[in-house]
Amino acid sequence: MPIYNAQILKVDAKETRRYAGLIRAKNFDEQNIIDACDDAVLLLNVRGIWKIYDYDAENFLVQSTPPFKLEGNSITRHLSNCEKVICLAVTVGDEIENEVTRRFSAGKYVESVLLDAAATAAVEQAADSLEKAISPQLAKDGFKMKMRFSPGYGDWTLDNQQNFFNITGAAEIGMTLSSAMMLIPRKSITAIIGLEKNKLDDKISPNKNCADCEKLDCPARL
Repeated sequence: MPIYNAQILKVDAKETRRYAGLIRAKNFDEQNIIDACDDAVLLLNVRGIWKIYDYDAENFLVQSTPPFKLEGNSITRHLSNCEKVICLAVTVGDEIENEVTRRFSAGKYVESVLLDAAATAAVEQAADSLEKAISPQLAKDGFKMKMRFSPGYGDWTLDNQQNFFNITGAAEIGMTLSSAMMLIPRKSITAIIGLEKNKLDDKISPNKNCADCEKLDCPARL
């Protein structure tokens, strides 16, 4: 499986603000957010891995070994026109998580919350960056990528995380799962991306954003 290593030179301050729950805060000092983003850059250890599988949309089967059956109306509907899927895992490592814990234990609560939010923004950036890195070859092969979809979204429950984790190859980049099916390091992502054939009249897809996501109760939703 291809391994992805990249350096994030700047963490998105606007996304950090959103993940910190401050998107509508008017009087919060922006410098605090910028400082958290700058600190995050020094603590990140980005690693990613992905695998492309054939996909049987009629029977909801990822043709891995052994085959992995998708369960849930939201995920199967999302992939209904796909011939292949990318199964991926991305992490920014545990150093930044450890620093979040250290700051919280030292009573630096605002710094801790903002650094945690910056880490979340960073892992999403890392996943976006991985997608951008592999999309040109897929486009050459006639495929377009759908929005990534992770266990826990919609009605694709975390009960599916263990088997899905295995077919992403996440263990090869040092990721593990807790007994509660939570990813370790905590600032990590597993996701599936549907690949469907481009049509001649397809237009360029708009940027992915909250409006594209079915998780209407997400606290980070704009």
